[in-house]
Amino acid sequence: MARMPTTPEDQIETANPAPLNDYDGIAEGYSTENERSLVNAYYERPAMLELAGDVAGRRILDAGCGSGPLFAELRDRGAVVTGVDASAGMLELARKRLGADADLRVADLAAPLPFPDDAFDDVVASLVLHYLRDWGPTLAELRRVLRPGGRLFASVDHPFVVTLFSAMAGEKRPKYFEVRNRVEEWTMGGQSATMSFWDRPLHAMTEAFTGAGFRISAISEPPYAPEARELFPEEFRERTGTRFLSFLFFVLEAG
Repeated sequence: MARMPTTPEDQIETANPAPLNDYDGIAEGYSTENERSLVNAYYERPAMLELAGDVAGRRILDAGCGSGPLFAELRDRGAVVTGVDASAGMLELARKRLGADADLRVADLAAPLPFPDDAFDDVVASLVLHYLRDWGPTLAELRRVLRPGGRLFASVDHPFVVTLFSAMAGEKRPKYFEVRNRVEEWTMGGQSATMSFWDRPLHAMTEAFTGAGFRISAISEPPYAPEARELFPEEFRERTGTRFLSFLFFVLEAG
């Protein structure tokens, strides 16, 4: 559950000119990690499915679907799912998983989406919003493609966890109340990439949601899957209870 040390964006650009958030370059490694890691496979994904509930027959947009693990789970539960992602490499892996008939499209969530108004009953945005500097245009588009009363399920890095790790890394006065950039070096399966995130405090998140026309129906810090403790004994050796700080989850309704 530990994170890599953070580096200011201006320093990382000088030290490593590689493109930021190059999921194409780490597609295989990231997908393998996502399949089996504690925070993805036994925390974030089960929590999103629990929040979504009965999805049979619902039209769902998986916004930032990656290699398709959540898409597959939703489809198995009877949903009619469409997936979009900015990474063609991740979508290639998703197509191998989901089959040639899966509705998968390359799309940038910072740009207009290729769907008509009111096209979906639900949108799931799993660990994707924190890559965006400005949530406004993206949330407006997600609201547009949702029918009135439709739901947006979103998970993001927990803002308190980000502040905690900044303090642990030696930052004397973590700037919780600012919207600020954070850069991490990821290595997965021998593949490496420089990842850029935009951290924001809780009030900035909720203001962005309500400003885009959403009503907040739940903010959740859910428990991990029951089998996690047995599968990851080292992670839980000194932990009690059924919860830990990692991600923050929102259930939103389109007004």
